[in-house]
Amino acid sequence: MGLRGLLPALALTAAAGVSPAAANDLGDKDRGSELFKRQCSACHQIGPEAKNRVGPVLTGLFGRRAASVKDFTYSKSMARMGSDGLTWTLETLDAYVENPKALVSGTRMNYRGMADPQARGALIAFLRDWSDKPQNIPESEPTARKTDPDLDPAILGIVGDPEYGAYLSSECSTCHQRDGSDQGIPSITQWPEEDFVVAMHAYKKKLRPHPVMQMMAGRLSNDEIAALAAYFATLE
Repeated sequence: MGLRGLLPALALTAAAGVSPAAANDLGDKDRGSELFKRQCSACHQIGPEAKNRVGPVLTGLFGRRAASVKDFTYSKSMARMGSDGLTWTLETLDAYVENPKALVSGTRMNYRGMADPQARGALIAFLRDWSDKPQNIPESEPTARKTDPDLDPAILGIVGDPEYGAYLSSECSTCHQRDGSDQGIPSITQWPEEDFVVAMHAYKKKLRPHPVMQMMAGRLSNDEIAALAAYFATLE
């Protein structure tokens, strides 16, 4: 994690013939340990004796399918993302810790996110150390962070036209129920506009794994996403 701010440096080290591991690109795991204690340990445990608490154990996190820890009851939203194929990698962990709702809108994790890319890099370096085979996990992934869940404020600031959103919504309502009921597919009725926009852009950027939603979101412009968000936020 923290790869967004690291990519330019990685390009330079590659050009100079320096390996990412030698450049220690992922982060300071000792700092990550302190960040974990301060910001994560109230809900999560990590290590050989770790147990599920408010959140699941984080030992062996890398390469693990979301919502797959035994004997832990996940939110419906997290379970669905796991069924869609969400797997914890450098890229997806970076996005999730930066803004949990970018990947899992209905997550129960009461955490607003870690904005500092260096802090995220340090935390993930610590988590990586407790994976099954940390030596097989690259220190960094130069091609991984092609996207940024922290959207441009100009995109979040677009005022959507709910009437235009109603016109566009027919494709959405073939799966999502307008009455807000959950029939195996999550409700998007009265979803906060910002959450809707963030989620759709995460599909556009292929951070969220559902292939149909990736395709649909990829066809939408920023203004169209804002219009749909405005429509569904006020739909009763």
